[in-house]
Amino acid sequence: MVEIKVHEDRCHGCGNCVVACPVNARNSPNAWGGKGPEEDDVVIKVVNGVVKVVNEDLCEACLTCELACPVDAIEVRP
Repeated sequence: MVEIKVHEDRCHGCGNCVVACPVNARNSPNAWGGKGPEEDDVVIKVVNGVVKVVNEDLCEACLTCELACPVDAIEVRP
């Protein structure tokens, strides 16, 4: 099972991770288009200015979100 840890104290809500996530891109036309997903069948999304894990079980542990974060606010533990 994959665990996604978001360090909310570091996150500034840029959404790089949300747009970079391949699962989000596959499941949400908005994420694929570079916008924030509105659907709930995504892994992560920005809520009130901070990234929130929505469906950890959909995560494929590709580490793309972790690599896309400019402030090291996300850790993926496969």
